[in-house]
Amino acid sequence: MQCVSPDVQVEPASSRWASLYRSKLASAREAVRVVRSGDRVWLHPGCCNPEPLVHALAARAEELRDVELVHLMTLGAAPTADPRHAASFRHCALFTGANVRKAVEEGRADFVPVHLSDIPRLIASGRQPIDVAFVHVSPPDEHGFCSYGVGVDCTKAAAEAARDVIALVNVRMPRTLGDCFIHVSHFTHAVEADLPVVELPRPAELGAVSRAIGRRAAELVENGATLQMGIGEVPDAILSELKDRRDLGIHTEMFSDGVVELFEAGVINGEAKTLHRGKIVASFVLGTKRSFDFLHNNPFVEFHPTDYVNDPFVISRNDRMTAINAALAVDLTGQVCADSIGRRVYSGFGGQADFIRGAARARRGKPIIALPSTAKGGAVSRIVDVLPEGAGVVTTRADVHYVVTEHGIAELHGKSLRERARALVAVAHPDFREALLRAARDRRIL
Repeated sequence: MQCVSPDVQVEPASSRWASLYRSKLASAREAVRVVRSGDRVWLHPGCCNPEPLVHALAARAEELRDVELVHLMTLGAAPTADPRHAASFRHCALFTGANVRKAVEEGRADFVPVHLSDIPRLIASGRQPIDVAFVHVSPPDEHGFCSYGVGVDCTKAAAEAARDVIALVNVRMPRTLGDCFIHVSHFTHAVEADLPVVELPRPAELGAVSRAIGRRAAELVENGATLQMGIGEVPDAILSELKDRRDLGIHTEMFSDGVVELFEAGVINGEAKTLHRGKIVASFVLGTKRSFDFLHNNPFVEFHPTDYVNDPFVISRNDRMTAINAALAVDLTGQVCADSIGRRVYSGFGGQADFIRGAARARRGKPIIALPSTAKGGAVSRIVDVLPEGAGVVTTRADVHYVVTEHGIAELHGKSLRERARALVAVAHPDFREALLRAARDRRIL
């Protein structure tokens, strides 16, 4: 046994990591100099978009060529998607957001159709190689660990695979809990900041159609159910109709402010969950400061990467798993298009197929597709005879169980094409039902 002389001063571990952290501090301009021409750079997505790092990288456009920026949907600025920088930067969107949609449409950026559950493994295997990871984290705790804040998603895998990790260390980023930490020793550079976390604005008022869909979909949610749902008016409307439920749980890739409201009302407590009982389990949050304040050091919420949260076999371990996902269009056989408008890429696969399959396998599970019956102010039906040319099928007709519009619920699972067509016409907007019936008869479905 080796003893330490009382005269020898042993530096506390906290001092060692703090000294190491200070040695890595740099400005954004200095930090992004690790990026080389031809590198693939991961951008922390969603509300975690590390905007100061992205702006600093864009400022190097004249000296860089063929840098690929890999990401899910990011909120906020994307100066590297500017057409002026096409020779320097090319985005690779694993889920297409508004700030890169035009670049994808014009062929200046790429879109990868992929399930969220698959992405961390693609990164770890090198099939989606990452050279540099831009991450947005909370300040280090007393042990030198930073939290990935409001999104661990696929970023943990990217940081673990990257040659260099550039961290935007923001005092306003919540310290979230779960499998969502990185030690300062893994940073190449740390850029300190005091900036508001990018927020996803909520509509001031829910529309009448969204409220009607919310009432219909809420009919399918039992007491004790575990929920997954996305963002936008329709999920918010569904959550607003659940205030009389009891013992709801959450296992979801993402959530927003509506979940916080139900938690504070005592509706969400996780007591009936069969996996991670008493915990909200998520991978990222797209919300406002209200959600961010709720998340900070909150042991009720656990963040995990998407290869765990979105694994259909993990999802299926939640009894009464109720997965509610959006769509752009559904055809009369039940095929669901959720990522494109005709040939135009609009979003991505996200976790829809992961949760539809997981909920279908769960005991008393319910996979649900919820959408308004029309688009463009009522001029276009979203229940269609056939999907437009080039439209992608995200969820197959064999996987669809329920389709909900403001006009009702169509139960499709195990039904014939004839039965499906009748059920879907019944939930289409009345203005389009006759045309849909004629189309179904022409195709000999009816």
